Amino acid sequence: MWILVMFDLPTDTKRQRKDAGSFRNFLLDEGFERSQFSVYARFVNGKEAFATRIARIERHLPEAGDVQILNFTDRQYRDIVHFSDQGRRQRRENPQQLVMF
Repeated sequence: MWILVMFDLPTDTKRQRKDAGSFRNFLLDEGFERSQFSVYARFVNGKEAFATRIARIERHLPEAGDVQILNFTDRQYRDIVHFSDQGRRQRRENPQQLVMF
């Protein structure tokens, strides 16, 4: 399962720019990858891990702005169509899951 975090944070004041930067850094520290400037994605293993990540994000929300969080399956992630520089990019690969016996 994947988490996609999208946000639109104000950057009018020095404090708002600092908060926006801190939120981006928090997402990177949490293992999210930047898909676009205000769009970050991360793989999680199941609904419990998803709920845990949501709770952590909620504790680190900036004072102002909008944050939206989506979740979707590996197959939905893999089937995302991505264009870059007017060309279609290759299909995304899901991470290999660790199997323990």
